Amino acid sequence: MRSRIVIVALIVIGVAVAVAASGPAGQAAAGQAPPAGQEPSAPCSPSTAGSTNVAKDSRCFEMRTYTVDSVSSLDLLHKRFREYTMALFKKHGITIVGFWQPTIVPNALIYLCVYKDREARDKAWAAFNADPEWARVRKELSVSPKVDAVFMVATDYSPMK
Repeated sequence: MRSRIVIVALIVIGVAVAVAASGPAGQAAAGQAPPAGQEPSAPCSPSTAGSTNVAKDSRCFEMRTYTVDSVSSLDLLHKRFREYTMALFKKHGITIVGFWQPTIVPNALIYLCVYKDREARDKAWAAFNADPEWARVRKELSVSPKVDAVFMVATDYSPMK
């Protein structure tokens, strides 16, 4: 039950971040987002969290929210993840905790990744983005989502670290 509450809280945070960052009336900001994973990563370790309430053994969690222009684009994004991206993530060491479809933002997809630390995250995404298979898939199933990423570490009392 507690893990469900944590997941729901993460989804709510992701939706709030996506809506707040999308500008007036919930519209996506002008311009295209950089390719997935190429956003500059924030510090992601217990020592950089700015709080004494974090678990010293926490991994680096990254909650990613992808917002697209239309539901048809979202269907294509789901297809891309389902048929290609998941296998490429596994190949490059990107561990997925789960994917969620927000009920209040029908053109968004939220997923949660976990890494040993920021360095492992950056290395995995660099390898993923350099993969020729990813370049092919990205071109063939072209979707340009607005990407919001939130880096997190677990609290010292969190059941998931």
